[in-house]
Amino acid sequence: QVQLVESGGGLVQAGGSLRLSCAASGSIFSINAMGWYRQAPGKQRELVAAHLGGGSASYADSVKGRFTISRDNAKNTVYLQMNSLKPEDTAVYYCNFRLLSPFGGASDLWGQGTQVTVSS
Repeated sequence: QVQLVESGGGLVQAGGSLRLSCAASGSIFSINAMGWYRQAPGKQRELVAAHLGGGSASYADSVKGRFTISRDNAKNTVYLQMNSLKPEDTAVYYCNFRLLSPFGGASDLWGQGTQVTVSS
């Protein structure tokens, strides 16, 4: 069974940087898209950044210019480099893989979440 394992969260001061990683274990046929979401207390989960299979990336307006998503297909790993962090970036961050089935269709796989806390 495929699982996603996240790492890299923690506590950082405003203006600092963190790098999140999310690696898939198990047999994977194909990954269409990889992304990062976050959920702050009392708020809905929101998309932070996504990296599509064709190589394009998209970002939430709130993180453009500060966060960078990248992927290593050989390692089935996605990264999120977060720079110039702000207190409002504090949230639990979840990675997401959109997996393609050899029989058609797709499914979503989620990581367990990693806490990012930015102090002012």
